[in-house]
Amino acid sequence: MSDSQDMQLSKLDDWLTNAASRGAIAIVAHKNGDMDTIGSAISLAASRPEAMACGVHICKLARRLLEKLDAPFLHLDSESPRWPKKLAGIVVVDSAAEDQTGLELPRNVPRCIIDHHSTSNWSLEDGDMQLLWPVSATTQIIHLYLSKHKKEVLTNKVRRLLLAGLIADTGRFRHADASSFESASQILDDGTIDYADFIEEFEEDILTRSDKGAISKALGRSDGIDAGPWWLLKSSAGTQESVVCRALMSAGADVAICMRRREGVSRLTARASRGAVLAGVHVGNILSTLASTHGGEGGGHDGAAGWSCTLDLMAVESAFIHALAGVERK
Repeated sequence: MSDSQDMQLSKLDDWLTNAASRGAIAIVAHKNGDMDTIGSAISLAASRPEAMACGVHICKLARRLLEKLDAPFLHLDSESPRWPKKLAGIVVVDSAAEDQTGLELPRNVPRCIIDHHSTSNWSLEDGDMQLLWPVSATTQIIHLYLSKHKKEVLTNKVRRLLLAGLIADTGRFRHADASSFESASQILDDGTIDYADFIEEFEEDILTRSDKGAISKALGRSDGIDAGPWWLLKSSAGTQESVVCRALMSAGADVAICMRRREGVSRLTARASRGAVLAGVHVGNILSTLASTHGGEGGGHDGAAGWSCTLDLMAVESAFIHALAGVERK
């Protein structure tokens, strides 16, 4: 951790202390409710009784872990969220823009943005602050903050949430860097987590018979093409798109995509192998650019990303293939 980052964590602690002295703090998660954003929100909220983790959605993996740990999380209605009467601060974790929360945040309330994505579309005002660090997961930032300023909060429950977020956002460490492994080691230190048992529990996909049938059909209609220098495997599914992508990656794809259309909205989920990432692919940047060009919301990490828009599936697929084909192999 650099001196600059250390100073930012001290300023974060001052910001949180000041907000807590004036009222409640809402720790808002990304609307996709993935494990990194949920783990970050709940772990940070544990540092102060005035704070509460909240958001509009929790993914299946995060929901399963939260139920086992009995961890508190407040569900908010995207249309009419019920904020505390005396809301003194809003912390948004793992979100590059306000629309990624799925909420219209209250105005005239100080905001703190904590994120690890390379882009930020937040407009900050006096009293606001932002921590934007080049790490693999937001849980790494939260862990460093707690280690420095609220070490007593690092119970086994919190450590499990932080570790789960880190594992999920690095694709089970396939897209990890040195800081990711250092964070994982530090999270496990001084705790009593059995790592082997935790991984086995983490990787247990609880799929219904309907899910399994949908995945099987999606794999059956998969197709492979050369997109420039990259071998792309693609399919469509109505559910479990990330599971389908993982299966396609196991079949040898450089890049895998799975698409769906629901209620007038098309969704493309993309994954890239570590080899493809090192050779120049960044699916997060590709989908962010496509969203800027064609509309919708897109972005993510180098090896895992998504794009939602109103284009039909054929147009979505064509746009992605064209963009991927234009990426030169290093």
